Amino acid sequence: MLTRKTRLVLATLTGALLAMACGGDGYGTTAPPPPPSTVAATPSLTFTPRTLPVNVGETVTFAFGSVPHNVFFTQQAGAPADIAGNNANVSIARTFATAGTYAYTCHIHPSMQGTVVVR
Repeated sequence: MLTRKTRLVLATLTGALLAMACGGDGYGTTAPPPPPSTVAATPSLTFTPRTLPVNVGETVTFAFGSVPHNVFFTQQAGAPADIAGNNANVSIARTFATAGTYAYTCHIHPSMQGTVVVR
């Protein structure tokens, strides 16, 4: 015979498994996945991820939080337009139409560097 504690543990596990099997939080809703091609300019003065692989024609969103940042690409054929200014609490998108490796820097914080690798 199962103890009360064992029955409670089994009931809890069964409920958790059922919720996971439904693919949601148990209430029929799921959170949308984060945008797959987003670079966050963080308050800790980093671009995350530092290197982002994308496909030709894909759009990358640069998400700027509460600390102002900008994005200047190393000049080369196929590089998208820079994102000048002091950008805070906004997201700005750039489309990468040509395969290649595109390095960029925040001119406000020159130690902030990142790369988009377009394949």
